[in-house]
Amino acid sequence: MKPLHLLLSIVAVACLAAVPLGVTNTYYLHLIETIMIYSILLFGLDIVVGYTGQVSLGHAGLFGIGSYVAGVLFFHLQMPIWVTLPAAIVIAAAFGAVLALPALRVTGPYLAMVTLAFGTIIQILINEMTFLTEGPLGIKISKPSIGGHILTKSEYFWLVGALLVISLIVVHRILKSHLGRSFEALRDSPIASDCMGVSVYRHKVIAFVISAGFAGLAGALYSYSEQYISPNTYNFELTILFLLAIIMGGRKSRTGALLGASIIVLLPKMLDDIATFRLIALGVAILVTVGSIVAVSKGRAEPRRLAVPVVGTIVLAIFAYWLDALNDWRLTIFGVMILFVVYYLPDGIVGFVRNLFFSTRRAALSVKTDLVKAQEAVPDAVAGKGETLLAAKGVLMQFGGLKALNEVDLTVKRGTIHGLIGPNGSGKSTMMNVLTGIYVPTAGAVEFSGKSLVGLAPADIAATGIARTFQNVQLFGEMTALENVLVGLHHTFTTGLAGIALRTPKWKGEEQGARARAMALLEFVGLESLASEEARNLPYGKQRLLEIARALALDPQLLLLDEPAAGLTAPDIVELLAIIRKVRDHGITLILIEHHMDVVMGVCDTVSVLDFGQKIAEGLPNEVQSNAKVIEAYLGGAPA
Repeated sequence: MKPLHLLLSIVAVACLAAVPLGVTNTYYLHLIETIMIYSILLFGLDIVVGYTGQVSLGHAGLFGIGSYVAGVLFFHLQMPIWVTLPAAIVIAAAFGAVLALPALRVTGPYLAMVTLAFGTIIQILINEMTFLTEGPLGIKISKPSIGGHILTKSEYFWLVGALLVISLIVVHRILKSHLGRSFEALRDSPIASDCMGVSVYRHKVIAFVISAGFAGLAGALYSYSEQYISPNTYNFELTILFLLAIIMGGRKSRTGALLGASIIVLLPKMLDDIATFRLIALGVAILVTVGSIVAVSKGRAEPRRLAVPVVGTIVLAIFAYWLDALNDWRLTIFGVMILFVVYYLPDGIVGFVRNLFFSTRRAALSVKTDLVKAQEAVPDAVAGKGETLLAAKGVLMQFGGLKALNEVDLTVKRGTIHGLIGPNGSGKSTMMNVLTGIYVPTAGAVEFSGKSLVGLAPADIAATGIARTFQNVQLFGEMTALENVLVGLHHTFTTGLAGIALRTPKWKGEEQGARARAMALLEFVGLESLASEEARNLPYGKQRLLEIARALALDPQLLLLDEPAAGLTAPDIVELLAIIRKVRDHGITLILIEHHMDVVMGVCDTVSVLDFGQKIAEGLPNEVQSNAKVIEAYLGGAPA
């Protein structure tokens, strides 16, 4: 951590610890305590919503599970807090796993519906299981005791503050590790993540379980804070508030989670008082107006786009001073403010401020130069040139009545470059998807190094030593070039969640080694100077090379390149050909799909031709180039 960041963190913790000493009003102290508890939940929810891109409406239910685990253990068994808190975390995480296993097989609105149903079921169970939860009557809880000493309000505040800081550190470390990179990658491109050996389904479940654990901890702390819990607390409205807090505060940001928690706790309270609302409305109007002027002056926004929010906030401020009371307008104003933030600030308030006043460039990861020099970017593949590495026999891929591949045979020799060509729609990319497990063939066999690949998941096939690039570039756009390659090195990490949270020497060694190897791979393809640039900002030709570097991070025996020269300029193609030859020189076998015939004829040892899902020719490049069937397939007629 940088000295300035460390100093600011120490000051922030000191200020937090001093709150009970300066705030004597217990009501305000309780509000701040509630903000901290909600923030712990939002740290976990942001992993699911912000990083993996899933929409969960079940976190109010998980929050309720944590509350009732602590409440039931205290009410029925008089368990101390050092038992109830871990129990709440473990049981909520277990329920999160039970929810995630079926729910994460669906996406989009279906996932939201499943998680919403889960939250509703939990609320009904809490209400009906009176023998355990006391039903609608609720459970009364006293402040926890440690060593026979019952904590005062100030002491409990410090306990919640300490757990908030610990939660923030743990979440931050998880998200800045290989696990966090895998979460972010599967949001940007699930298919690419799977083909990089990062199982999408498995890591979605892991993210959900971690998030549920934090929801359980927050729920347990909430029960001690309120000293009374009942089923009506954990309703649909609370779920929506949690989701809005992430959206309004800003995703992928711990600061955003803290701000979002403050908004959903304080804003409804502030709207109860007309004088406070007037100050808020005036402050928002001034902030939006000044921010818009700065944005326009820096060329980051158009005046036409900012006209509506500026006029709207000014009208809101005038309206606030025109009103005499808020009783009839409270919910309407709250809804309009939320709609404004969601529509005009898609990155949340923190994202808006960051984009407006700070650099949006991601901080470059530190890499030890001496380790980079010691790394071998692309190790030599297994010896045995000329042996059969991949054998596809009678592959049939049928979509309804369409046979995209019709009884295709393909044999690839180790240490060669095997070209796969054909007109558009001939089945080349379908064959690539079959070989990497994205499609399961309708019939036929695919063997790699003597082992069948049929039925294996893409992540499992990647683990056997098959890597690929994509016809349409599938990079992780919001991640840097170095982080993209690090995702390909995910298989090199063996440290578990506890090691990541504690930053053990083992994890540090793995992380530094992976960073050095990733930088060496970028040097291999000539992108070392762009290591800290976000992938979406790279020129198209460099994106193609970055995909190759990321694929090579898997240490493949077989590399599949799907039209790597598509859209490249002549100098870029020359650079690409040099890299392809360098890869082959390391003993790695390649399958090359390409429409540029000069590329195919210049590097391929063997060429197979597909047309309408069938193999029509195979042989040396010169033989294939003069084959009558190939000429007819490309030109639509017999050769002259």
